[in-house]
Amino acid sequence: MTDQAAPPADPTGTRLRRAVTGPLLFLFILGDVLGAGVYALAGRVAAEVGGAIWVPLLVALLLALLTAASYAELATKYPRAGGSAVYAERAFRQPLVAFLVGFCMLAAGVTSAAGLALAFAGDYLGVFLDVPATPAALVFLLLVALLNARGIRESLRANLVMTLVEVSGLVLVVVLGALVLGRGDGDLGRTVEFTPGVAPASAVLAAALLAYYSFVGFETSANLAEEVRDVRRVYPRALFGALLTAGVVYVLVGLAASVVLPPEELAASTGPLLEVVRAADAGVPDRLFSAVALVAVANGALLTMIMASRMAYGMAGQRLLPGVLGRVLPNRRTPWVAIAVTTLVAMALTLVGDLSTLANTVVLLLLFVFLSTNTAVLVLRRDRAEAEHFRAPTVLPVLGTASCLLLLWQQEAQVWGLAALLLLAGVVLYVVTRLAGRRASAAGGARRG
Repeated sequence: MTDQAAPPADPTGTRLRRAVTGPLLFLFILGDVLGAGVYALAGRVAAEVGGAIWVPLLVALLLALLTAASYAELATKYPRAGGSAVYAERAFRQPLVAFLVGFCMLAAGVTSAAGLALAFAGDYLGVFLDVPATPAALVFLLLVALLNARGIRESLRANLVMTLVEVSGLVLVVVLGALVLGRGDGDLGRTVEFTPGVAPASAVLAAALLAYYSFVGFETSANLAEEVRDVRRVYPRALFGALLTAGVVYVLVGLAASVVLPPEELAASTGPLLEVVRAADAGVPDRLFSAVALVAVANGALLTMIMASRMAYGMAGQRLLPGVLGRVLPNRRTPWVAIAVTTLVAMALTLVGDLSTLANTVVLLLLFVFLSTNTAVLVLRRDRAEAEHFRAPTVLPVLGTASCLLLLWQQEAQVWGLAALLLLAGVVLYVVTRLAGRRASAAGGARRG
């Protein structure tokens, strides 16, 4: 399989195919946000906050919207693959800073995919197949990579189908909650109850940190800016529309879960929404809802790996990663080397981490990225854009920066340690890449001499 130079796809000079329309982008973001998080974390949120599950979900939505405004401005101002790393390089003009921001995105992406692969191979898959979890997770990641390599249009079409399935599962939970309440079996009062003995503000903040994981994913869309048609008009609408839609669904799911089951029963389950379906006793088969949950996990993994591969491709174009990662298939025009490498890293992580640790590490890494992006918006206000673009009110990136610092303060020491190890690996990779580049330059100069 060899790489061949391809002519520019359009007048902007991009080598990637502009095949992403507004509806596809909306569904891409919605599918990425409405992933496995809410299916798995509703119980943990209930353990922190009590029955008022919807409150931290609403708080997490508001926090996510602050940073989303920064992405809307920068993605429409600089519509190139690479996303946050591109913004950091332009704003801070320090290759190491740009590399670390990009590497945090990469590390978060492959770490999230590894966690989702483990979730896919766990109890939900066990309803259908009795297979070892680790081999199943590895095969799952391989299948995701093959679909990713086939093409962005094919991947997003698969996302369309999977997003509709996972949304239908969440809507089913909401409908069952209303059904239970209507027949007099639910308890609406639980939706305003907080964990006894804990200050409500502290409980909401701790739960919002967990709930924030259910909203991350919107940032991956910035890496598709180079493949979006009419990006300056389409991107902000798709981004805010998808986040608000996800927020409404999450709040309704939180209300429904609290109505049907007390928080201690939700907290005791690794599949809390499946417990809600069972408790509703409306004739919905366990296998049906488990299948929906598997689709949700698979969709999240696919979209995360699309992001990670495009991030690696963009960083290779900036010479922050080896140039081989910039190779694309001559016909499919997908970054095949970046897809292969990110998949192998995700496979390795499935062997060394558990779902909870991997999820918390994803949030910590992304908070560093969001901190950089919110700061970059303010720094780059001095940089004139080539065309009209979305502009966020200044107060939003300021509040976005403050929200990132607040959530970072809530992270545990174990998660900080794992993130530090990943960043250390990134620094080593950066130094090796720079040294290799200098040696290549020196060798070329010697030959010319």
